[in-house]
Amino acid sequence: MNELMLKEKLMADYDKKYDYDGISGERLAHRLGELAKIGITEENGSNRPGYSMEEKQAKELVAGWMRQAGLRVNEDGAGNIIGRLSGKSDHLPAIMSGSHVDSVPNGGHFDGPLGVLAALEVIEAWREAGYQPVKPYEVVIFSDEEGARFNGGFNGSEGMIGKGNMEERLKLHDAAGLSFEEVLSTVGLNAESYSTAARNLDELEIFVEVHIEQGKRLEKENLPCGIVTGIAGPCWLEFTIEGDAGHAGNTPMNDRKDAMVAAGEFVLEVNKLPGQVSNSAVATIGKLNVEPNGVNVIPGKVTLYVDIRDIYQDSRDKLVDLVLAVGQNVADKYAVKVSHEEKMRISPVPIKEDKQNLLEQSFHTKGIRPYKLPSGAGHDAMVIGGKLPVAMLFTKSRDGISHNPAEWSDLSDCVQTVHVLKAFIEEMQEE
Repeated sequence: MNELMLKEKLMADYDKKYDYDGISGERLAHRLGELAKIGITEENGSNRPGYSMEEKQAKELVAGWMRQAGLRVNEDGAGNIIGRLSGKSDHLPAIMSGSHVDSVPNGGHFDGPLGVLAALEVIEAWREAGYQPVKPYEVVIFSDEEGARFNGGFNGSEGMIGKGNMEERLKLHDAAGLSFEEVLSTVGLNAESYSTAARNLDELEIFVEVHIEQGKRLEKENLPCGIVTGIAGPCWLEFTIEGDAGHAGNTPMNDRKDAMVAAGEFVLEVNKLPGQVSNSAVATIGKLNVEPNGVNVIPGKVTLYVDIRDIYQDSRDKLVDLVLAVGQNVADKYAVKVSHEEKMRISPVPIKEDKQNLLEQSFHTKGIRPYKLPSGAGHDAMVIGGKLPVAMLFTKSRDGISHNPAEWSDLSDCVQTVHVLKAFIEEMQEE
């Protein structure tokens, strides 16, 4: 998919009535198309791993557009690009907006770039109107959000807030065997520079991120965009269920300790739990290993992984406890041994009510019905939200497809999201 094809496809069904107040659908489509050229795959997907030359090239392209728009641009030690527009009261903390331009292997063209370009489109609209905000405004491109390189993302946003253990990062290696520091060196960075990326967060008032939904709720509601109520924090549990392996033909049904049967009930029971704690909680068992894994052998050991998420920490942690209780019940019922190991527990980030209410006003201003929904996936806003107030807007995703070349958001929906973002940032000037 070259630039012309993506731009033409975006423009084909675009309703130009959304070109007003300086916001241009064609400019947004053109820029999405230009970014799509960088790291394009044979399947017309995107391949821009974090801290790759492709990600660097995409950052440099957007940085050039930032400078053309009159922003003062700099790169921090983690490779984050920040474009700043001075405010009339430039001593005030800045409002920051943006996202990332790296991708998963063979990903889509909207996840990340839309948030960066939406933030920049606000600047373009202001420039056309000759508007200068009271508060400084910054457009940010975070490095390595997806984590495709080291199986753990958010290295840019974590660098900005000074989160994470550098000793642990230096132990990381990518699939090619390159260490974290070696990978940084390929794009002109190093461990020392990364360690200096932590910012004085008193300089920032709020971070607001636009992102595609990666789900179907907005599509079902027939709405272009929605208000994120919170970003779910995941807890990953590894369960090991141990019974006795045996011959499938010679072991009577009443004399078995079948780890797979116990695992099957565990999976079924865990699926019933989220609704008991909240309407935003989820639990998923997506990976399961069976040993010995033979057609004619009773399974003696099953290892499975439970991904537990909610936007509220109390209900998320309650769900964790319920899952652990199911494990104990299964152990007792089937006379098997069940053990677990916690692999990850990240705090959820609920969005404050006052920010949601202000976003509602922006929706009403633009004639869009406000709709609130949680984010089940992690985002840079989740990391920044550990230290600063955040807000988040989702743009409708076609069929909920993400991390795939078929990922798509209609241009009319994207541009309406930009209008809401612009209205929100302008309303923030009065606070």
